[in-house]
Amino acid sequence: MVKTDPRIDAYIAGAAEFARPILEHVRGVVHKACPQVEETLKWGMPSFLYQGQILCGMAAFKQHASFGFWQGANIVGPDGRKGEEAMGQFGRLAGVADLPGKRELGGYVKQAMALIDAGVKRPSTKSAQPKPPVDVPDDLAAALKKNARARKTFEAFAPSHRREYVEWITQAKREATRLKRIEQAVEWLAEGKQRNWKYMGC
Repeated sequence: MVKTDPRIDAYIAGAAEFARPILEHVRGVVHKACPQVEETLKWGMPSFLYQGQILCGMAAFKQHASFGFWQGANIVGPDGRKGEEAMGQFGRLAGVADLPGKRELGGYVKQAMALIDAGVKRPSTKSAQPKPPVDVPDDLAAALKKNARARKTFEAFAPSHRREYVEWITQAKREATRLKRIEQAVEWLAEGKQRNWKYMGC
């Protein structure tokens, strides 16, 4: 018998209408591929456990949903398929069709189970060498200069949190995207938010 967590039921029911079919689909695939899976909430988002360890997780936002494996780098590559677009390995999901087919997705679940069974640990994201000080680009510095509250938040952040914003901005491939990210960064910083605040159960 499938064991479900009523908190996940409530999460799905409260998600945007477009996201509900995606979350239900993912939930069904995970349970079918891993009958022993346990459901829980981690960081305010639905997560699936196997042998007491995180197998994978999903989330819904205003305009997209996401799904990813805890050991995604060992399953679908170091950066996932669309890792830069959203959390998880499959990018911003607007519909079930944005995910791999049931068989392929179920195969990923089984791979994730096998990694846990084998005792494989999630690759560390920490570098052995300390990172150099954050070099704030001129356009971001100029934008922060115009907003005292955002500047104060940015300056109070630990280097790692400042770097998250800087890297997000400097990795933009188009100038329009970069300008939009700077504008968004200033807005979030003025509200005291870290770059990845959406994924922290805030």
